[in-house]
Amino acid sequence: MTIQKVGAPIRFFLFVISAVIWAGIWHTGFAVASWVLYIPAIFLLLAAITGICPGILFSNKLFKTKPS
Repeated sequence: MTIQKVGAPIRFFLFVISAVIWAGIWHTGFAVASWVLYIPAIFLLLAAITGICPGILFSNKLFKTKPS
């Protein structure tokens, strides 16, 4: 399996979505927000930083597509 990195526009998109989730958690309160909200926020932030998106890797494996 080859690891496919995403480009800069998608990385920025992932960062913005992660920032919105983190802002919602902050607005609600870190002690009040459910731990489930932290999972996508962390995954999206890591994908934006590294360029390796677990969602794309999973969907490529699930639908057996070859990276272009």
